[in-house]
Amino acid sequence: MSSFSSIKRALISVSDKQGLVEFANALVSLGVEIYSTGGTRNHLVQNGIEAKEVASYTGFPEVMDGRVKTLHPKIFGGILARRNHPQDLQSLAEHGIVEFDLVVVNLYPFESTIRKSGVSLAEAIEQIDIGGPSLIRAAAKNNDFVTVATHFNQYELIANELRMHGGTSEATRLRLAAECFIATASYDHAIATYLEKQVTGSKAKIEEDKPADAASIDLPVSVSVPMTLKYNLRYGENPHQAAALYKLPGSSGVSLVDAEQLNGKELSFNNLLDLDSALEIVRCFAKPSAVVIKHNNPCGGASAHKLSFACRKALAGDEQSAFGGVLGFNMTVDAETAEVLSEPGLFIEAIVAPSFTPEAVQILQTKPKWRDNVRLMQTGPFGEQPIALTYRFISGGVLVQQADNQPPTNLKWRTVTNVEVAEELWDDIAFGWEMVRHVKSNAIVLARDAALVGVGAGQMSRVDSVEIAIEKAGERSQGSILASDAFFPFPDSIHRAAKAGIIAIIQPGGSRRDDEVIAACNENRIPMIFTGQRHFRH
Repeated sequence: MSSFSSIKRALISVSDKQGLVEFANALVSLGVEIYSTGGTRNHLVQNGIEAKEVASYTGFPEVMDGRVKTLHPKIFGGILARRNHPQDLQSLAEHGIVEFDLVVVNLYPFESTIRKSGVSLAEAIEQIDIGGPSLIRAAAKNNDFVTVATHFNQYELIANELRMHGGTSEATRLRLAAECFIATASYDHAIATYLEKQVTGSKAKIEEDKPADAASIDLPVSVSVPMTLKYNLRYGENPHQAAALYKLPGSSGVSLVDAEQLNGKELSFNNLLDLDSALEIVRCFAKPSAVVIKHNNPCGGASAHKLSFACRKALAGDEQSAFGGVLGFNMTVDAETAEVLSEPGLFIEAIVAPSFTPEAVQILQTKPKWRDNVRLMQTGPFGEQPIALTYRFISGGVLVQQADNQPPTNLKWRTVTNVEVAEELWDDIAFGWEMVRHVKSNAIVLARDAALVGVGAGQMSRVDSVEIAIEKAGERSQGSILASDAFFPFPDSIHRAAKAGIIAIIQPGGSRRDDEVIAACNENRIPMIFTGQRHFRH
């Protein structure tokens, strides 16, 4: 099969006619024969474009007010026939079925209909498309030979490839097929959500066997495509919030969704958030590393030549906050590390790691007082972190961005002070810069000996974050390096850092007062590195 598939015949049936006349004219000029239905055909004919009537071709009229018009073997056979299967081609010939190489269909305007004031359930139901999704799914399935268009913004791409190559490329057909299934999935989700609201009346359904403050909403099995229900959680961030974990099929790389639980009671909503943060952090380090998460921020973290040493250093980062925390490791948790975790005075909610040795599991299941409850999550080998998108829901929509999870490339770090960085500080500086991107903004971390000694997170003022990090570090701030996720707007933080004994600073730069900040560093004999890259984390 050629990588380019020719288009000789198109089936067009659209609700949204934007750009249709221009596209159809382009098709006709390139020798494409058009078949169409009802209102779409009338629109084309009125604009001087010849289009054969589907009903005349099938020999079956549109019935039931147009509910049934394209649902016919002569239509679907022409779309689904495999051009390299002799039996399929024989069936076409025997039944007088023509091949459709292009299917142009967009779906009934269900979402715009239900947004109108006073729309009844019956009116909404009439805008549930049946034939449209079937047609485009059939075309998408047979994308080896058939091109599918579900949106007017795809018309130009198809027309251009036809002009240049006489057909569409394999890559384009596959891309359009994927976009088709995204469209049908989104369409079905909108319908499911609407019907669910009709059932529940948009109110929480209180179940008699649940306490008054417990989660009481029946969550749907599917919330949005392509996510599907993995399992229900006891509740969300708080007992009165319903919650569940959904799986995203097709995602690559290790995740908590696919991790194996070796021990402990069921995971909570907050456990999963903290475990995910721990996993995200430790997988960024090559050396044996550990991190302690509390309320979705690292309160301790360290790298060392042995995992048990990294574990001890991470727990020492903020011993008070580490109590009841969640831990992450980037190497197999061995017996020696498990012994550190079992020391008196420590309580751990959950641990995530690539794997646990049998000895480590036995120790964690027998020695610590909290042995029955600690969740042990085994993910398997980490591998490379895949490039991914992140989604943040806001009222009425979703914010989508590339995840800030990739190793830095095209590093343009530069020392901007008169004072040079001592060679022995670079490991701590690199460690601090990696850690700060995982802390909520405004973010400040202090690091020494490849370990966190102080963290200031989520403050409205950067100088407040500096103060908190220094307070957490105490005497350990002496000889530490400071990393900031964004620029310093004023030199006040530099003077406070100098007073605390901080000996190097790394930050993105880019403030209007960079000169004043650099001058403050020079005044206090503190070398400063600009990275040119910000790590905001809201």
